[in-house]
Amino acid sequence: MDLGIAGKTALVLGAGGGLGGAIARSLSREGVKVAAADLDAKAAEATASALNGGMALTWDLADLSSIDGHVKAIEAKLGSIDILVNNTGGPPPTTASGQDPAVWQKQFQAMVLSVIAITDKVLPGMRAKKWGRVITSTSSGVIAPIPNLGISNTLRASLVGWSKTLSAEVAKDGITANIVLPGRIATDRIAFLDEARAKREGKTVEQVIAASTGSIPVGRYGKPEEYGDVVAFLASVPAAYLTGSVIRVDGGLIPSL
Repeated sequence: MDLGIAGKTALVLGAGGGLGGAIARSLSREGVKVAAADLDAKAAEATASALNGGMALTWDLADLSSIDGHVKAIEAKLGSIDILVNNTGGPPPTTASGQDPAVWQKQFQAMVLSVIAITDKVLPGMRAKKWGRVITSTSSGVIAPIPNLGISNTLRASLVGWSKTLSAEVAKDGITANIVLPGRIATDRIAFLDEARAKREGKTVEQVIAASTGSIPVGRYGKPEEYGDVVAFLASVPAAYLTGSVIRVDGGLIPSL
């Protein structure tokens, strides 16, 4: 299938990580010019170097004052942004109670407010062209809260309400807004969480992985490229009638309807 997005420009946040990197590569394979942004400069460069005409940006999402400069740099090199992939790093594992308000505030700015501010910055350009895609990667925890990920469950859930509201506001401008939920995708983040759970529960990592895969109907962790390809489809021309949705890429893990 021709996704019809060759030559368009995408900004992928968190592109130095497993999911963000996979998304950047999937878009690049479709001929999209990708700006790969990440707090880790080396990780952003590594992703960009694997792309066709990719651009790397060192971007601290918690620093809202840097948004204008980064977007202008992308526009100067790759053109105005057609596709925005909001993908932020995950917060540390925590309970929902007993956290310092300063921690909540810091994570809210990095995970939620940054996404909203960056989206607001690129929407005028999308509206002018009557075409755009805003795709926000969150977590399966927004549907089925994950134990010991209290901050993540809470803040990522707010992005679902934001995206759904946004989708109705921009639909007539040819812009779609969708949420994508990863299940257990084989990334460094999942490996870290598996190790933390093993330590917390006094189990081996192998036992934790066995229990996790046993709860997934497909019987395995997902591949990052499988996730990236779903995002690439959501960014496509054929997906123009798909908006305001929450798409699960979880191998059937989430048990609810």
